[in-house]
Amino acid sequence: MHPDDFENRLAPLWQRACQGDEAAYRAALALVATRLRGWLRRRMQSWPDELEDLVQETLLALHLQRGTYDPAVPVSAWVLAIARHKLIDLWRRRGRHAELHTSLDELTDDQMPGRDDAAAPARRDLALLLESLPVAQRDAIVLTKVEGLSVAEAAERTGASISALKVQVHRGLKKLADLIRKEA
Repeated sequence: MHPDDFENRLAPLWQRACQGDEAAYRAALALVATRLRGWLRRRMQSWPDELEDLVQETLLALHLQRGTYDPAVPVSAWVLAIARHKLIDLWRRRGRHAELHTSLDELTDDQMPGRDDAAAPARRDLALLLESLPVAQRDAIVLTKVEGLSVAEAAERTGASISALKVQVHRGLKKLADLIRKEA
């Protein structure tokens, strides 16, 4: 299924679901679950037994965060962003092995492993630097500086206050600058 076809099928269901249509909500989640299984299967080859748990965890996150959905954003992009964060959380919990997995922090959807890309070394360097930060600082920087969320959106996603998130970004950037200076 082409990504636009998925969005065209999902968007009207999600709109009706947001208006309280329970049948549309169940249909939207079923459609999302099918799509997530395929998307996650390709990224979780080392942990096939974790696939269904992660699908369910992502569906639960969608349910809990459905109030954060912005109708100006494609539903599929919102779903994928949540799925990415759940996958990254799993990798962190299980201990991501670089030789087995390509980090989503390093790739965008249109990039595939092995693709010739001049920016790949810089993304790898950034990912390594970010890995040296405490989780709260790393998440704050990734959400605001890499993914481009507003501080308010990032605070909502992480559960931190806006001021705490700003502090995490500031401290993380300061630590990254110190690390870069030491490397130079």
